[in-house]
Amino acid sequence: MPPLRGHHQLSAISRVSEAEAVSAFLDAMDVARQQLFGFDYALALDGSPKDRLKILPPAIEHILNKGVEDEGNSVKRFQDAIATLVKAFKLASGSPQATDHAVEVAFFTAVRTGIEKLDADRKGKKSGRSDFAIQQLVNNAVASTEVVDILEACGFDRPDISVLSEEFMIELQNMKHKNLAVEALKKLLNGEIGAKTRSNVVKKEEFSTRLEQAIARYHNRSVDAIQIIQELIAIAKDLRVVPEDGLTSEERAFYDALAQNDSAVEIMSNSELQVIATELVKTVRSNAGADWWRRENVRAKMRIAVKKILQRHVYPHDLTTDAVKIVLKQAEAPATEVTR
Repeated sequence: MPPLRGHHQLSAISRVSEAEAVSAFLDAMDVARQQLFGFDYALALDGSPKDRLKILPPAIEHILNKGVEDEGNSVKRFQDAIATLVKAFKLASGSPQATDHAVEVAFFTAVRTGIEKLDADRKGKKSGRSDFAIQQLVNNAVASTEVVDILEACGFDRPDISVLSEEFMIELQNMKHKNLAVEALKKLLNGEIGAKTRSNVVKKEEFSTRLEQAIARYHNRSVDAIQIIQELIAIAKDLRVVPEDGLTSEERAFYDALAQNDSAVEIMSNSELQVIATELVKTVRSNAGADWWRRENVRAKMRIAVKKILQRHVYPHDLTTDAVKIVLKQAEAPATEVTR
């Protein structure tokens, strides 16, 4: 008899625990719904997978627009609320209540994932986490939204920012969901800046700073969505420009390092700086070995070689120390990139 009594006690505890899990899940559902107050997402619950995909961009736009108005607090509240909902759904999974709301949970999760894909966290924090457990739990409910491409859902055919056409730029500016367009273009630009300036430390910092400052102005509401889209498009255009100076990408990277100092550019001609850049490439190649930037003796040798080149070409003496630092940083960039 005692074992039987213990069994009943265990069953009672299990029932209470399940009831508590369901209660917590329903509470989390209420909080999640409050985040989308004023937005009709009935199509996401009653429509086809295509309908759910169609309603996703305006839902993301709704959250982003609220975030613009309160410095991103709404975006964070939404992301936190859905994270809590996901955990509660796991605990209540298997219950009739969880099953009944699986499609709605899936939709909320898709919106959250969409915002994460756009890196739209106002504090610049990238989550990068994929909750595979929740995907497995709800994938039958709304499979198409799990792998949604936000831009494709907005009507873009996987645009390549490196070949931005005027038509695509006009399409962005005329896009109904302006905040979503901003975040999508920011995402594209971030990737393209990383790809095109990977081995040019000066240009990478220049374009990254321009993008960060532009987005900051937008978040501070100094500019509206149309203005920021125009700014980001201007950055994209500048990123595509390749100077017709006859330099290789390696030589241009060192030229940019030397020309970063306006005083040096004023004192020396472009042709002189180009000659120095060419010599620097040869010197770096001849002195660099495997993992050379990790070995202080090789770094010291490289530093001396760079300094001698600058002195030979009468590079401004008071600017030499800073120039050597940026040149060494540039020399390390391609080598360290290979090891990542």
